[in-house]
Amino acid sequence: MASRAGWIGAPAFVSWCANECGYLDTGVIPRFASCSIGLQWFRERGLWRDHSYEPRPGDIIFFDWDDGGQDGSSDHVGIVEKVENGRVYTVEGNSGDSVRQNSYPCLLYTSSEPTRPERI
Repeated sequence: MASRAGWIGAPAFVSWCANECGYLDTGVIPRFASCSIGLQWFRERGLWRDHSYEPRPGDIIFFDWDDGGQDGSSDHVGIVEKVENGRVYTVEGNSGDSVRQNSYPCLLYTSSEPTRPERI
């Protein structure tokens, strides 16, 4: 299986966090090993938000970062920690081969797709 961002590490980390919160058993978040499968699950349930939506803590955010430009396919996923002072802060697996907190300018929303898991 590919080792690039978007495969194994990042989606597996989000799935692991969801499991730790009990969200896998209740169906709030799926277990997924690729970004495209996870994003498809959220879209099919109407949980995907367009770029006008400002992410909130607990949202799952998918990124389209292919080299050479965006191709419409998600390459990476993380969990939104907060949005503050024009930046979105995330916790991500497989970020430099580790779990890290990252932050991005809010302008990056044009290349990200936040989803809002339904809470129980």
